[in-house]
Amino acid sequence: MVFPIVGGTQSTGDFITNSLRFNNPDDPNLSTTFSSAGNRRTFTISAWVKRGNIADDHTLFGQGGTSSGNPRGVLFFANSLRFTNNTSGSSTDTDVETNAKTRDPSAWYHAVVAVDTTQGTAANRVKLYLNGEQQTDLANSTYPDQNFEMGWNNNVLHTVGRYPNNDAYHMDGYISEFYFIDGTQYAASNFGETNDNGVWIPKDAKDDLTFGTNGFYLQFQQTGTGTNSSGMGADTSGNDNHLAVNNLAATDVTVDTPMNNFCTLNPLNSSASVALSEGNTKHTNSGANDQASAATMGFANGKWYWEIKCVDKGEVGINLNSDILQLANDSSVGSNDANFKLTGLITNSAGGSNDFRHNGGTESITSVSVSDNDIINIAVDADNGKIWFGKAGAWFNSGDPAAGSNEAKDFSGAYTSGNFITPVGLIATGDGDILEYNFGNPSFSISSGNADANGYGNFEYAVPSGYYSLCTKNLAEYG
Repeated sequence: MVFPIVGGTQSTGDFITNSLRFNNPDDPNLSTTFSSAGNRRTFTISAWVKRGNIADDHTLFGQGGTSSGNPRGVLFFANSLRFTNNTSGSSTDTDVETNAKTRDPSAWYHAVVAVDTTQGTAANRVKLYLNGEQQTDLANSTYPDQNFEMGWNNNVLHTVGRYPNNDAYHMDGYISEFYFIDGTQYAASNFGETNDNGVWIPKDAKDDLTFGTNGFYLQFQQTGTGTNSSGMGADTSGNDNHLAVNNLAATDVTVDTPMNNFCTLNPLNSSASVALSEGNTKHTNSGANDQASAATMGFANGKWYWEIKCVDKGEVGINLNSDILQLANDSSVGSNDANFKLTGLITNSAGGSNDFRHNGGTESITSVSVSDNDIINIAVDADNGKIWFGKAGAWFNSGDPAAGSNEAKDFSGAYTSGNFITPVGLIATGDGDILEYNFGNPSFSISSGNADANGYGNFEYAVPSGYYSLCTKNLAEYG
């Protein structure tokens, strides 16, 4: 069994600060063609991955020609981890696939593919690891012949996040800590370790590894688009094997990492006509009315802050009884849905009134005007049962979350202590209405850059004193 990693609660020193977000429709990828072949018999691929749209198949790493050349990849195929190779002809000479699944969009997974075709035992020639465990329960187990030379590490196109010559299997989600090792078959334990809580976490492995001629290490610490040390594809192994950047922007470099996992929206808990994108931070209504999506994280205690860019009208707020919140496959979610006790701000950025809803009832709210692309501020005090709404850093009705005064709603009477409170978004009407959520890992451009008091998150407006972003490190301390 593979247990998903939801984020570290014990710090070993935050040597991982970034990940790179891949949005499938954009055809995002990093690419390189090695100037000469490396060791085609022995190599290792290691990366941490947080998946987005789990309904699709995704490429972590691919190799092959641009129009021919039998491309193959490291895939999340039907939610399994799969490694394939096809060096010549139409037949596949290597196909190893796990029965274990990677279908939790809230989790970071560590995937390792370790290859050494010189091994005498066939099963040792390709080893797949998930979260530190070598996978021996396999759906496919076609191993290469001994001493077989693969297309991998040849002087052909290699791509992170895309199948090289096929407009399919684009990566959707986040990648962090990407290693390609030329000439050594490493185990997962070379890249990660189990902490005191029994959780598999990354370790700072760079100085203990031999990268070989074509090896590279991607930490995603830069935001440039050039094929150099300032680009998103910068190689920090010391080899300077930088990758080209394709269809990626500076906003795709995020602070959501396997050492500090940030909240997103949850495709497993969204209504039928909701389309999530941008690493599950963008909610688009693709048809019917009353389409909702819930977040991957909730809280029973503490004080929390997040922002929503209302690209077009929608309803934003919290659900008070997440133990019964079930949105998946709902054709619609009405205001009186028994599973949906929403306390939220109803924005009508296309014109008309803006209202407030609590537990199925609608109330007017004064001094509220919301236009397209306005950023809404939300602060929730779970300890005292209060919620505040604002726009562009100014709280409605002279609210003051830090002082605990002039809240939009005191929901303590409708909230059962100990239940998890879950952020939600609801599109009430119209096809194409859009909400972009920022729990500290925005998909839209931030001009000012504000973190919480612990230094976590990236927000457009200042986080109220005593409030925190929704991430695993803060939840471990306050949630």
